[in-house]
Amino acid sequence: MDDRYGADVLAAGWREKGFATATEVPAAKDLVVEVAQDGYCGAITRVEAGMVELEDWKGRRRSFPLGGGFMIDGKPVRLVPAVAKPAGRARTASGSFAVADDRARTALPSRILVEGRHDAELVEKVWGADLRVEGVVVEYLQGIDLLDDLLRQAPPSRTRRYGVLVDHLVPGSKESRIAEQILRGPHGAHLKIVGHPYVDVWQCVTPAALGIRAWPEIPRGIEWKVGICRAFGWPSETQADIAHAWKRILSRVTTYRDLEPSLLGRVEELIDFVTEPPLAP
Repeated sequence: MDDRYGADVLAAGWREKGFATATEVPAAKDLVVEVAQDGYCGAITRVEAGMVELEDWKGRRRSFPLGGGFMIDGKPVRLVPAVAKPAGRARTASGSFAVADDRARTALPSRILVEGRHDAELVEKVWGADLRVEGVVVEYLQGIDLLDDLLRQAPPSRTRRYGVLVDHLVPGSKESRIAEQILRGPHGAHLKIVGHPYVDVWQCVTPAALGIRAWPEIPRGIEWKVGICRAFGWPSETQADIAHAWKRILSRVTTYRDLEPSLLGRVEELIDFVTEPPLAP
Protein backbone atom coordinates (compact mmCIF):
# COMPACT_ATOMS: atom_id res chain seq x y z
CA MET A 1 0.00 0.00 0.00
CA ASP A 2 1.27 3.51 -0.93
CA ASP A 3 2.21 5.79 1.96
CA ARG A 4 0.71 9.10 1.00
CA TYR A 5 2.38 10.87 3.91
CA GLY A 6 5.90 9.94 2.86
CA ALA A 7 8.60 8.22 4.79
CA ASP A 8 10.02 11.22 6.66
CA VAL A 9 7.79 14.12 7.68
CA LEU A 10 10.83 16.15 8.68
CA ALA A 11 12.61 15.80 5.31
CA ALA A 12 14.03 19.01 3.84
CA GLY A 13 11.49 21.05 1.86
CA TRP A 14 8.36 19.78 3.61
CA ARG A 15 7.25 23.33 4.46
CA GLU A 16 7.42 24.45 0.81
CA LYS A 17 5.37 21.60 -0.66
CA GLY A 18 2.28 22.88 -2.43
CA PHE A 19 3.61 26.43 -2.74
CA ALA A 20 4.93 28.11 -5.88
CA THR A 21 8.67 28.72 -5.84
CA ALA A 22 9.64 32.38 -5.93
CA THR A 23 12.11 33.41 -8.62
CA GLU A 24 14.97 35.69 -7.67
CA VAL A 25 14.79 38.99 -9.55
CA PRO A 26 17.30 41.88 -9.31
CA ALA A 27 15.69 44.98 -7.79
CA ALA A 28 16.46 47.25 -10.74
CA LYS A 29 15.24 50.85 -10.81
CA ASP A 30 11.85 51.34 -12.54
CA LEU A 31 10.95 47.62 -12.31
CA VAL A 32 7.21 47.41 -11.48
CA VAL A 33 6.26 44.90 -8.77
CA GLU A 34 3.23 44.08 -6.65
CA VAL A 35 3.29 43.48 -2.89
CA ALA A 36 1.61 40.12 -2.32
CA GLN A 37 0.24 40.99 1.14
CA ASP A 38 -1.89 44.00 0.23
CA GLY A 39 -1.77 44.37 -3.57
CA TYR A 40 0.23 47.63 -3.49
CA CYS A 41 1.82 48.08 -6.93
CA GLY A 42 4.67 50.41 -7.81
CA ALA A 43 7.95 50.98 -9.59
CA ILE A 44 11.27 50.65 -7.78
CA THR A 45 12.76 54.07 -7.12
CA ARG A 46 15.56 53.20 -4.67
CA VAL A 47 17.30 50.24 -3.03
CA GLU A 48 19.22 51.02 0.13
CA ALA A 49 20.24 49.28 3.38
CA GLY A 50 18.26 46.14 2.62
CA MET A 51 15.08 48.07 1.79
CA VAL A 52 13.36 48.71 -1.54
CA GLU A 53 11.25 51.84 -2.15
CA LEU A 54 8.25 51.63 -4.48
CA GLU A 55 6.30 54.50 -6.05
CA ASP A 56 2.74 53.92 -7.26
CA TRP A 57 0.93 55.74 -10.09
CA LYS A 58 -0.31 58.42 -7.67
CA GLY A 59 3.23 59.29 -6.63
CA ARG A 60 2.89 57.68 -3.18
CA ARG A 61 6.01 55.92 -1.91
CA ARG A 62 6.39 52.98 0.49
CA SER A 63 9.43 50.95 1.57
CA PHE A 64 9.66 47.19 2.07
CA PRO A 65 12.44 44.75 3.05
CA LEU A 66 14.20 43.04 0.15
CA GLY A 67 13.38 39.36 -0.24
CA GLY A 68 10.13 37.51 -0.74
CA GLY A 69 6.55 38.74 -0.69
CA PHE A 70 6.49 40.36 -4.13
CA MET A 71 4.88 39.44 -7.45
CA ILE A 72 5.47 40.23 -11.10
CA ASP A 73 2.67 39.38 -13.55
CA GLY A 74 0.99 37.37 -10.78
CA LYS A 75 4.01 35.15 -10.13
CA PRO A 76 5.96 35.22 -6.82
CA VAL A 77 9.45 36.71 -6.87
CA ARG A 78 12.23 37.43 -4.39
CA LEU A 79 13.82 40.83 -4.86
CA VAL A 80 17.60 40.73 -4.50
CA PRO A 81 20.15 43.56 -4.85
CA ALA A 82 20.97 44.27 -8.47
CA VAL A 83 24.55 43.48 -9.44
CA ALA A 84 26.27 46.11 -11.54
CA LYS A 85 27.03 44.79 -15.02
CA PRO A 86 30.52 45.19 -16.48
CA ALA A 87 30.79 48.35 -18.49
CA GLY A 88 30.18 47.66 -22.16
CA ARG A 89 29.33 49.75 -25.14
CA ALA A 90 26.80 52.33 -24.00
CA ARG A 91 23.36 52.60 -25.56
CA THR A 92 21.09 55.59 -25.90
CA ALA A 93 17.54 55.66 -24.52
CA SER A 94 16.30 54.53 -27.96
CA GLY A 95 18.42 51.37 -27.80
CA SER A 96 21.01 52.57 -30.33
CA PHE A 97 24.73 52.27 -29.62
CA ALA A 98 26.06 55.60 -28.36
CA VAL A 99 28.80 57.10 -30.49
CA ALA A 100 32.08 58.19 -28.95
CA ASP A 101 31.78 61.77 -30.23
CA ASP A 102 28.12 62.66 -29.75
CA ARG A 103 28.38 66.39 -30.39
CA ALA A 104 25.42 67.71 -32.33
CA ARG A 105 25.82 68.05 -36.08
CA THR A 106 24.75 71.09 -38.03
CA ALA A 107 20.99 70.76 -38.45
CA LEU A 108 19.75 69.17 -41.65
CA PRO A 109 17.23 71.08 -43.77
CA SER A 110 14.78 68.19 -43.25
CA ARG A 111 12.56 68.19 -40.16
CA ILE A 112 10.41 65.92 -38.03
CA LEU A 113 7.10 67.62 -37.22
CA VAL A 114 4.92 66.57 -34.28
CA GLU A 115 1.54 67.85 -33.17
CA GLY A 116 2.36 69.37 -29.81
CA ARG A 117 4.85 70.12 -27.07
CA HIS A 118 4.28 66.84 -25.23
CA ASP A 119 4.98 64.83 -28.40
CA ALA A 120 8.21 66.78 -28.91
CA GLU A 121 9.34 66.26 -25.31
CA LEU A 122 8.70 62.52 -25.49
CA VAL A 123 10.61 62.16 -28.76
CA GLU A 124 13.47 64.22 -27.32
CA LYS A 125 13.69 62.11 -24.17
CA VAL A 126 14.00 58.79 -26.01
CA TRP A 127 15.57 59.74 -29.35
CA GLY A 128 17.27 63.04 -28.49
CA ALA A 129 20.84 61.71 -28.52
CA ASP A 130 20.29 59.99 -31.89
CA LEU A 131 18.68 63.07 -33.43
CA ARG A 132 21.51 65.37 -32.35
CA VAL A 133 24.09 63.05 -33.90
CA GLU A 134 22.07 62.97 -37.14
CA GLY A 135 21.39 66.72 -37.10
CA VAL A 136 17.60 66.31 -37.09
CA VAL A 137 15.40 69.01 -35.54
CA VAL A 138 11.95 68.24 -34.10
CA GLU A 139 9.33 71.00 -34.34
CA TYR A 140 5.75 71.02 -33.11
CA LEU A 141 2.73 72.25 -35.02
CA GLN A 142 0.05 72.74 -32.35
CA GLY A 143 -2.19 70.39 -34.33
CA ILE A 144 -2.23 68.74 -37.75
CA ASP A 145 -4.80 71.34 -38.82
CA LEU A 146 -1.89 73.79 -39.20
CA LEU A 147 0.26 71.51 -41.36
CA ASP A 148 -1.18 72.81 -44.63
CA ASP A 149 -0.29 76.41 -43.69
CA LEU A 150 3.29 75.42 -42.85
CA LEU A 151 3.69 73.61 -46.17
CA ARG A 152 2.56 76.69 -48.09
CA GLN A 153 4.94 78.98 -46.20
CA ALA A 154 7.96 76.62 -46.25
CA PRO A 155 7.32 73.88 -48.81
CA PRO A 156 9.35 70.66 -48.63
CA SER A 157 11.63 69.62 -51.46
CA ARG A 158 13.97 66.88 -52.60
CA THR A 159 16.61 68.17 -50.17
CA ARG A 160 14.23 69.28 -47.38
CA ARG A 161 11.85 66.53 -46.40
CA TYR A 162 9.27 66.60 -43.66
CA GLY A 163 8.39 63.59 -41.55
CA VAL A 164 5.14 64.14 -39.64
CA LEU A 165 3.98 62.26 -36.52
CA VAL A 166 0.22 62.41 -35.91
CA ASP A 167 -1.94 61.39 -32.94
CA HIS A 168 -4.99 59.17 -33.48
CA LEU A 169 -4.15 58.27 -37.07
CA VAL A 170 -6.79 55.58 -37.56
CA PRO A 171 -9.18 54.95 -40.48
CA GLY A 172 -12.06 57.41 -40.53
CA SER A 173 -10.58 59.88 -38.04
CA LYS A 174 -10.29 63.60 -38.75
CA GLU A 175 -6.51 63.24 -38.61
CA SER A 176 -6.44 60.50 -41.25
CA ARG A 177 -8.66 62.55 -43.62
CA ILE A 178 -6.36 65.58 -43.32
CA ALA A 179 -3.25 63.43 -43.85
CA GLU A 180 -4.69 61.74 -46.95
CA GLN A 181 -5.66 65.09 -48.48
CA ILE A 182 -2.21 66.60 -47.89
CA LEU A 183 -0.38 63.55 -49.27
CA ARG A 184 -2.44 63.82 -52.48
CA GLY A 185 -1.45 67.46 -52.83
CA PRO A 186 1.59 69.10 -54.46
CA HIS A 187 3.90 68.41 -51.49
CA GLY A 188 3.12 64.73 -51.00
CA ALA A 189 6.25 63.46 -52.77
CA HIS A 190 8.52 64.95 -50.09
CA LEU A 191 6.39 64.10 -47.06
CA LYS A 192 5.92 61.06 -44.87
CA ILE A 193 2.96 61.18 -42.49
CA VAL A 194 2.68 58.39 -39.93
CA GLY A 195 0.92 58.10 -36.60
CA HIS A 196 -0.08 56.06 -33.61
CA PRO A 197 -3.64 54.92 -32.82
CA TYR A 198 -4.02 56.64 -29.43
CA VAL A 199 -6.10 59.73 -28.68
CA ASP A 200 -3.07 61.45 -27.18
CA VAL A 201 0.67 60.82 -26.98
CA TRP A 202 0.34 60.33 -23.19
CA GLN A 203 -1.16 56.92 -23.93
CA CYS A 204 1.98 55.88 -25.84
CA VAL A 205 3.62 55.42 -22.42
CA THR A 206 3.01 51.81 -21.41
CA PRO A 207 0.83 51.11 -18.36
CA ALA A 208 3.70 49.05 -16.90
CA ALA A 209 5.96 52.12 -16.89
CA LEU A 210 3.34 53.94 -14.76
CA GLY A 211 2.70 51.00 -12.46
CA ILE A 212 -0.93 50.56 -13.59
CA ARG A 213 -2.67 47.67 -15.33
CA ALA A 214 -4.29 49.79 -18.05
CA TRP A 215 -5.04 53.39 -18.97
CA PRO A 216 -8.44 54.54 -17.67
CA GLU A 217 -11.35 54.68 -20.11
CA ILE A 218 -12.55 58.29 -20.41
CA PRO A 219 -16.25 58.79 -21.33
CA ARG A 220 -17.13 60.84 -24.40
CA GLY A 221 -17.79 64.48 -23.59
CA ILE A 222 -14.91 64.77 -21.12
CA GLU A 223 -11.65 66.27 -22.37
CA TRP A 224 -9.27 63.30 -22.40
CA LYS A 225 -6.35 64.75 -20.43
CA VAL A 226 -8.70 66.23 -17.83
CA GLY A 227 -10.40 62.85 -17.49
CA ILE A 228 -7.07 61.09 -17.05
CA CYS A 229 -6.01 63.50 -14.31
CA ARG A 230 -9.31 63.00 -12.49
CA ALA A 231 -9.05 59.21 -12.79
CA PHE A 232 -5.57 59.35 -11.24
CA GLY A 233 -6.71 61.75 -8.51
CA TRP A 234 -4.49 64.56 -9.80
CA PRO A 235 -5.44 68.28 -10.03
CA SER A 236 -6.99 69.07 -13.42
CA GLU A 237 -8.47 72.58 -13.22
CA THR A 238 -5.77 74.60 -14.97
CA GLN A 239 -3.30 74.24 -17.82
CA ALA A 240 -0.55 74.19 -15.19
CA ASP A 241 -2.22 71.11 -13.65
CA ILE A 242 -2.20 69.35 -17.04
CA ALA A 243 1.45 70.30 -17.58
CA HIS A 244 2.39 68.95 -14.15
CA ALA A 245 0.53 65.70 -14.85
CA TRP A 246 2.51 65.26 -18.09
CA LYS A 247 5.78 65.84 -16.24
CA ARG A 248 4.86 63.04 -13.83
CA ILE A 249 4.10 60.72 -16.72
CA LEU A 250 7.21 61.69 -18.69
CA SER A 251 9.41 61.12 -15.61
CA ARG A 252 8.52 57.41 -15.77
CA VAL A 253 9.96 57.08 -19.29
CA THR A 254 13.65 56.16 -19.27
CA THR A 255 14.09 54.01 -22.40
CA TYR A 256 12.23 52.88 -25.51
CA ARG A 257 10.93 49.90 -23.48
CA ASP A 258 8.58 52.31 -21.69
CA LEU A 259 6.78 53.18 -24.95
CA GLU A 260 4.24 51.31 -27.05
CA PRO A 261 5.62 49.56 -30.17
CA SER A 262 3.10 51.43 -32.32
CA LEU A 263 4.96 54.67 -31.54
CA LEU A 264 8.49 53.24 -31.64
CA GLY A 265 8.23 51.98 -35.20
CA ARG A 266 6.72 55.20 -36.51
CA VAL A 267 9.41 57.46 -35.06
CA GLU A 268 12.15 55.19 -36.44
CA GLU A 269 10.43 55.41 -39.85
CA LEU A 270 10.52 59.19 -39.76
CA ILE A 271 14.18 59.34 -38.73
CA ASP A 272 15.11 57.06 -41.64
CA PHE A 273 13.02 59.17 -44.03
CA VAL A 274 14.50 62.56 -43.14
CA THR A 275 18.14 61.31 -42.95
CA GLU A 276 18.13 59.36 -46.22
CA PRO A 277 20.37 61.06 -48.82
CA PRO A 278 18.31 62.87 -51.48
CA LEU A 279 17.85 61.09 -54.78
CA ALA A 280 19.41 62.59 -57.87
CA PRO A 281 17.07 65.06 -59.63
